[in-house]
Amino acid sequence: MVILLILVVFLYAFSSTKNTFRKVSDPVINFKGDNNLYLTHENVSKLLIQNKESVKNKPKETLDLNDLEAALNSNQMVKSAQVYLSVNGTLTADIEQKKPIARVRTNASYYIDDQGSYMPLSSNYTARVPLVTGQIEKNNLEDVFKIAQKVEEDTFLKKHVIEIQQTEKKTFFLKFRQCPFTIQLGSLKNLDKKIMNLKAFYNKALKDKSLNNYVNVNLQFESQVVCTKK
Repeated sequence: MVILLILVVFLYAFSSTKNTFRKVSDPVINFKGDNNLYLTHENVSKLLIQNKESVKNKPKETLDLNDLEAALNSNQMVKSAQVYLSVNGTLTADIEQKKPIARVRTNASYYIDDQGSYMPLSSNYTARVPLVTGQIEKNNLEDVFKIAQKVEEDTFLKKHVIEIQQTEKKTFFLKFRQCPFTIQLGSLKNLDKKIMNLKAFYNKALKDKSLNNYVNVNLQFESQVVCTKK
């Protein structure tokens, strides 16, 4: 029994010591959700550093997983990140990227993500989302986000809207793909009603083959659509 006890203690101490000095292998990087890689595996690997050095070949017990997670989450293309370490020394990072729903094109170009936050452009992938032009403030995206979110969630709008324009007075204009007219949306008041009127107008004009006859479609009046012909 004594010999068995000594053997168990020895094996435990040996495995514990070996585990302490086990080196970290190449990080495993998993991208969750959307397959559009605004970040690449190489980009993420460069963020997985500690004390200005790569985590590869470092003893696993020296890693601070909280610091590594914080480094990943600080990237403005990352929605959330989790970093964990297996017993055999495999470091894994699970990354969920932000999802852009509109692209601001002013003096500075950037995306607005599906949470209404700033997201930088990527050199790896360009999202096909509506452009946002006009008077846009990077720190005041709330109203633009509401319109962009409505476009993203509505099948009809997502198919047709290619540009959202915001004026200095916080009113909005829309532009449709392959349509010559400008849609004067006005303020965000009664937005759902305005969208419903827009759909009714579009379907009627499409049926009458008169979509190309208009230069302006005004939705600012609650119960009607006022159109200006060419």
